[in-house]
Amino acid sequence: MKCFLTFLTIFLALNLYAQTNTGHLQGVTIPTGGETGKNTCYTYTIIPAVNKTWGYDINAGKKLFIHQPSIPGLPGNEGFKKKADAEKVAKLVIGKIKKGELPPGVTLEELKKLKVL
Repeated sequence: MKCFLTFLTIFLALNLYAQTNTGHLQGVTIPTGGETGKNTCYTYTIIPAVNKTWGYDINAGKKLFIHQPSIPGLPGNEGFKKKADAEKVAKLVIGKIKKGELPPGVTLEELKKLKVL
């Protein structure tokens, strides 16, 4: 009986956690509906972030699709030190979206390969 109650408690806690974390990736908001096809026009805008750093917004058509004010995959809320670095990553993310990768995660290896870290 004690084992069953422990299992039930863990199950309910994980279920609650999963329900509260849908649609968000560390600073990235991905709408659950809308335009996400290969023919959709994706554009990016470089945006100012905290401590004089830079992030990016990605639009699908005229709708905001991703708001990324910080460096993806890293802790903290600071963005890129250079606008050009934010632009490189925004282009990488758009490429992933067009290939059907949703959510379009960015790895540390990719950031290093782009020389933005």
